Amino acid sequence: MEQFLQQLTNGLAVGGIYALIALGYTMVYGVLKLINFAHGDLFTYGGYLGLTLLTSLLLQGRLGAVAGVLVLAAMVMGLVGLLGVILERAAYRPLRESPRLSAVVSALGASIFLQNALMLIYGARVQVYPEGILPQTAVSVLGLQIPLMRIVVALVSLVMMAALYLFVQKTKIGTAIRAAAIDQGAARLMGIDVNRVISLVFLIGPALGGAAGLLVGLYYGQVNFTMGWIYGMKAFTAAIIGGIGNIPGAMVGGLLLGVVEALGAAYVSVAWKDAIAFLVLILILIVRPTGLLGERVAEKV
Repeated sequence: MEQFLQQLTNGLAVGGIYALIALGYTMVYGVLKLINFAHGDLFTYGGYLGLTLLTSLLLQGRLGAVAGVLVLAAMVMGLVGLLGVILERAAYRPLRESPRLSAVVSALGASIFLQNALMLIYGARVQVYPEGILPQTAVSVLGLQIPLMRIVVALVSLVMMAALYLFVQKTKIGTAIRAAAIDQGAARLMGIDVNRVISLVFLIGPALGGAAGLLVGLYYGQVNFTMGWIYGMKAFTAAIIGGIGNIPGAMVGGLLLGVVEALGAAYVSVAWKDAIAFLVLILILIVRPTGLLGERVAEKV
């Protein structure tokens, strides 16, 4: 039972990371009906920018562990969000009236460009985070010793997901995002600046992805320039499991995928971890083709 609970908490932490990345996919798809294949690379930039800022600004030593990480997270989210807005303006907006395949090809090209730019800047070697950023201690929860970093990753992920959900559901800007996702033409007639809404989506989604990249660096202690591919595929899988275009679905899909992976690695084999994740996707799509919570895409009449 103790091993099961340890793997469950580990799965929730990893699943929270998947969910944060999946939210970027599902928000862009909900508004533009586009799979942003470069999103995984923006997530990678979050991990690398976090390492660069941490080592160059010495945030930990100046502000303390918790305050330093919070400032670091805010800076990383802002920079990656800005990069997402630039990506939308350069790679996607000029092709908005073109056939959908053109935007997909542009997304793939942007992904290749971002990945290779990262390799040229930082090199192909794995980059290692400094030790001792947060105390390497374990916290007793109901008699179970859980590493503090695992708790931090899980809690931060859940807080960000809850904040996004409340933002989209309870604010006027969130209402504008949902209106643009339903019908952009009608949204324009209601006075909504659709271009600004799309830019906001490309700010929020990559910002959450950048935060996920930072969490991966802090959790595992290292990053590499290709990790956006596998994490991006897992997050895309999570978005499909929950229902593409469905924000709560992306959250549920990410957490479920993380837990299934962790339990599969513990009780089956680490080598089969990825295969188990995609097997779950196939089984869910056979039973629920639109995902667990259903695909939310407006139908044009």
